[in-house]
Amino acid sequence: MIIGTAGHIDHGKTTLVKVLTGVDTDRLKEEKARGITIELGFAYAKFVGEAVTGFIDVPGHERFVHTMLAGAGGIDYALIVVAADDGIKPQTLEHLAILDLLGISRGVVALTKADLADEARRLEVMAEIEVMLAPTALAGAEIIPVSAATGEGIDALKERLADAERATDRLSSAGRFRLAVDRCFTLSGAGTVVTGTVLSGSVSVGDQVTVSPSGLSARIRSIHAQNRQAERGFAGQRCALNLAGDGISKDAIERGDMVLDPVLHAPAERIDAELAVLSSEAKPVGEWFSARLHHASAEVGVRIVPLEDPVAPGSRGRVQLVLDKPIAAAVGDRFILRDVSAQRTIGGGKFLDLRAPLRKRRTPERLAQLSAASLPDAGEALAAALEISPFLVDLDVFARDRALSGDELQAAVRAASVSVIEAPSARFGLSATQRQAFSQDVRRVLSGFHGDNTDLQGIGRERLRLQVTPRLPAPAFLVALRAEQAAGAVVLEGAFVRLPGHEVRLNEREEALFARILPHLEGEERFRPPRVRDFAEMFGIDEREIRAVLKLSARLGRVDQIRHDHFFLRDTTAEMVEIIRDVAARAENGEFVAGLFRDRVNNGRKVAIEILEFFDRQGVTLRRGDIRRVNPHRLDLYGGPGSFSGSAPGAGQGRESSPVGRPDFKSGWGSEAVLGGFDSHSLPPNPSPPDGEHS
Repeated sequence: MIIGTAGHIDHGKTTLVKVLTGVDTDRLKEEKARGITIELGFAYAKFVGEAVTGFIDVPGHERFVHTMLAGAGGIDYALIVVAADDGIKPQTLEHLAILDLLGISRGVVALTKADLADEARRLEVMAEIEVMLAPTALAGAEIIPVSAATGEGIDALKERLADAERATDRLSSAGRFRLAVDRCFTLSGAGTVVTGTVLSGSVSVGDQVTVSPSGLSARIRSIHAQNRQAERGFAGQRCALNLAGDGISKDAIERGDMVLDPVLHAPAERIDAELAVLSSEAKPVGEWFSARLHHASAEVGVRIVPLEDPVAPGSRGRVQLVLDKPIAAAVGDRFILRDVSAQRTIGGGKFLDLRAPLRKRRTPERLAQLSAASLPDAGEALAAALEISPFLVDLDVFARDRALSGDELQAAVRAASVSVIEAPSARFGLSATQRQAFSQDVRRVLSGFHGDNTDLQGIGRERLRLQVTPRLPAPAFLVALRAEQAAGAVVLEGAFVRLPGHEVRLNEREEALFARILPHLEGEERFRPPRVRDFAEMFGIDEREIRAVLKLSARLGRVDQIRHDHFFLRDTTAEMVEIIRDVAARAENGEFVAGLFRDRVNNGRKVAIEILEFFDRQGVTLRRGDIRRVNPHRLDLYGGPGSFSGSAPGAGQGRESSPVGRPDFKSGWGSEAVLGGFDSHSLPPNPSPPDGEHS
C-alpha cells in the first residue's frame, strides 16, 4: 500500500512520517535549512507481517503543490494532517480537493500537535474537519489526535494504517506495465536509476521497456520494490529501476516521463476527458481556456475546448484537452488542472479518449462514443462502443490505450460477445448484430448492382467496401469478404465481387467466336497474342464483332485489355504479375528495367512496354523514368498473392492507404497519378486509343 500525506505547511507531516517509520524524509540540504519539504520524500514501514507500506511525504507550501501532484497520482490511502493549534488552512483545503478529484476515498486524519491544544480546542478543530470532509469521497474518515512529542495516539494511528494495509486490494498485475517517473539520478557503479509508482502491470529484471514520450528503449538491470531488492515490481509498489540502453542517461529522462511496456508507447497530445470544476472557481471553463495539466508525475500546458456547454463551477462536463506537448497516459487515468500562474486548483477529472479528433468533435455520434468510453469496465466499454457508429473497434488500439494485457483484452472480447476480424496488421471487433448486418448489407449492395448492371461481371471490391456498413478498413474488408465467400454468400473473382447466382454469359454465337479466339491466346504465344484486326483478317469477320466479344469477355474476367484492341487471358495476366514479382526480387533494390521483363516473356520491346504500362496504370508497378518497382499493395488484383493476405514481402503492414496515385515523397516513386484501377472502379480502365484509332 502507498500512503500519501496531505496538509498545510508546518503542520507536522514530515515529523509524523518519521515517528511512524523512523525515516526523516527531509533529506536535501536546502530542505533541512528551510525546515520544509520541497521535493517528494519517501519512507517505508512494516505494519502487517512482511508487507511493506510506503509513504510519500509531499510538500505543503503552495509554491510546491505541483511537486505534491507528482506523488499524488499513485497513492492508495490518504494521511491528512491538520495541526490542532492551527486548524484548517488553505493548503489543507487544496490538498483535500486534489485527493477528491483523484478519486481517493480511503484515508485517515491525524490531528497533530495535540499536546498544544486543550480538549475544547481539539473538539472544535475535529468538528471543522468533519464539515470539511463531508462533501468529499473521504467523508466520515476517522480523526485521531496524535503528538510526536509525547507519543499520544501514535500506536492507534499505526493500528489504523495496519488495518488499511490488510484491507487493501492487491492491484492486478495482469495489465501492461507503467511506472510514472518522479526522480531520475545516477548511482556510481549502477548507472541511471528512475523511481516512481507502478500504476499498472508488473516488470521483471531483464525486461525491455520504453521511456515515453521520448521513445527511448531500455533494459531493466535491477529493481528495488518498496525499498528492497527484488526480481519483480508490481502495480501499487514504489519501485526504483536501474536502466541500461542507448541514449539512457540522467539528462535523457525527467519527471513526468513514463517507463512502460513497449506496446503502450503511443503518446497523446489531444485528449477527450471528463472535467469537474471546483465550486470555488469564479467563472466557467470556456473555449480555449488555458491551464496547467497534472497527470501522474507529468505537468504540461493545456488549452481546453468544451465539447458541450462551458463547464460551470461546481459542475461536470466533457472537454477536449489540447496539450502543449505529448504525454504517456491511459484511458481512465485521473488528472488535475491548475491555473497558469500555479496559484490555485481549478478542477480535475479522467481521460476518456487519447486519440481525440480535431474535427467533428461535438457530433452526437462522438459524444455517444465518449459515453461508452467513460464506462470503467473494459468489457462494458467495448460492448457499448460497438453499438455506436462506426460500429467498429480496433481491438489492438483499444487494449493499448487502456493498458490491457492480452488476457484482459480476451476477457473483454468474451464479455462483449465480439465478432473478431483478424486482418494481417490489426484486429477489428464488431458486435454479433453488426457482423450479421454487414453480411446482409454486402448482399443488398451486390443485388442492387447486379440489377442495374446485368451485363457486368461484378462490382469492384473497393467500390463495394465504400457502400457497406460498417465500413471496414481495406485489409479487414478483404478478410471479411473471404469469410463470406467461404460461407457461400459471395464469389470473389480477382478484384470483382458478385453473388453466387449472378453470371454474365455470352450468347451462343459469341461463345462460338470466343472458342475460335481462345487457342490463339494460350500456349507459347500467350505473351504476344494477335490483336483485334489480326483476328478479323484471320477469321474474315468484322473488327467490331471481334472487339465486342473480347470486351464482354473482359467484363467476365476471362481476358484483360492490355492495350487498345490487344487482349490477354486473365491467367496470362496473373502469370505476368508473378514474372514481374520474380524479376523485381532478383533485381538490386527491387528495381528493374523493361528489358528484364521483355527477356522473360520473350516478347518484342514495344509489346513488353505496353504490358508494363498497363500494370503501371493498375498500380501493380510504380515507375520512375525507365525504372520500375513492384507495389505490394496491388499484387492481389489478378488473383495472385496479395498484400492483404500478408504473403507479399512487406505487404499488409497497416498503412492507411495504397501509395497508388500519390507520390512517395522520399523517392519520387509513383509521382504520376494512376488512371484508375480495379480498387476504384468496377472495371479495368479502357486506355485511350493511340491517335487515329477508335474503338
